[in-house]
Formats: sequence, structure tokens, C-alpha cells
Amino acid sequence: MSRIESVFLFDLDGTLVDSVYQHVLSWQDALDDAGIPLSVWRIHRRIGMSGGLFTNMLLRETGIEASPELLDKLRRGHAAAYKARVHKVRPLPGAQALLQTLSDNRIPWAIATSGLMDSAGPIIERLGVDMTKIPVVTRDQVKYAKPDPDLFLAAAARLGAPIEHSVVVGDAIWDMLAARRCRALGVGLLSGGYGEDELIRGGAARVYEDPADLFKHLDEVGGRR
Repeated sequence: MSRIESVFLFDLDGTLVDSVYQHVLSWQDALDDAGIPLSVWRIHRRIGMSGGLFTNMLLRETGIEASPELLDKLRRGHAAAYKARVHKVRPLPGAQALLQTLSDNRIPWAIATSGLMDSAGPIIERLGVDMTKIPVVTRDQVKYAKPDPDLFLAAAARLGAPIEHSVVVGDAIWDMLAARRCRALGVGLLSGGYGEDELIRGGAARVYEDPADLFKHLDEVGGRR
């Protein structure tokens, strides 16, 4: 019997690029501009899920009605604040080497992010990813984002692979919950600020520090070199 080959589906923010805290501070700016004071730690706990669900949950915590006008104002405010910070976003240690090694060994991989293409595209290009060759699934291409599994299901489909043969790599509990819901193998990274216990409770089968640490242990999750 032939060995089942794995494919890798990567989250972007906090998984391949060091951008989580730029997003956190950008959301704080947007909330402040709307007159909604909210502690930074509460914002961080929601990073990684879809923008719509993110803002709804944050507003629910403050008791403020989430009107369409307010949600639109917050999304535009976040986008503008993030654009001013995006020049500080860098690939995480080992990210580019990890992706290149997968490609060199003909192990299929894709990126699935809750961000929109407008904001994610330039960051993905900074990683050196050729989006004409590597599938990239963004929030505007699916009906629901994390913790729903739509992004990862779409990415696996783009690779022509069963989702059950997929390794989902992410930094947030929302990635792990989405992986569990679609029966993929969840692998957590600590580079987005979530703790190991949280990621394991979310469904991570293995947890590593960052892409560089995953690269060292790639064979443990089916990425044979």
C-alpha cells in the first residue's frame, strides 16, 4: 500500500509573518476613534477569526449595538491603521526556509487567511510566494472564516487533496478549532501569542515555537524531506 501524502495549509498572520500585534494595535486605534475603549488583551484574544465575527464579539463585550454603520467604520479604521503599520511586518524566523523546503520536496502547500486579499497580498509577496503557483485563499473567497473551516476546505480543494490528508498550521485557537471541524491535523505555533495549553485544548496535535521550530521537526507531522 502506498503511503498517504500530506499537504500543508498555512494561516498567515502570526504563523508565517510577525503581524499579530500590528493588527491588535490597528483594531485598538479603530475602536478608540469610534469612542469604544477596550483593553488590548481582549482584542488579542479575537485575532485570527473573521473580521465580522471579531467586531461582533468585541462589541458584545462592551454592550454596544453592532450596527452596520459602526461595523463598517471599524473595518475601515482598522484597514487604514494597519496600512500605516504594514511596513513593520516581517516573515517569522524560518518561514521562508520552511515553505521553500516543502516546494523543493514537492510537498503541496497553500495559504488560507482570514484577511482580505487587499491587505494579505502584499504581505504574501514579501514572503516571496508566487501566487500564480501557490494557492492563496482569503476571506473574500469564502462564505465564512475561522473558526468555520471554509478557508481550509477551499485551500485543500485548490490543491486537489482530501482535507483529511491536510496539516493545518496556525497560531490561534481559531485555526485549531477550524482544523478540528474539518478533520484536518492541527499544528499550533506559539508565534501569535497563544499559549501551548490553549492550542492543545483547541485541537492541536503538536505545538512548536515558530516556523523555524516546525522546520526542525517537519518529519513529526508528515513533511518528510
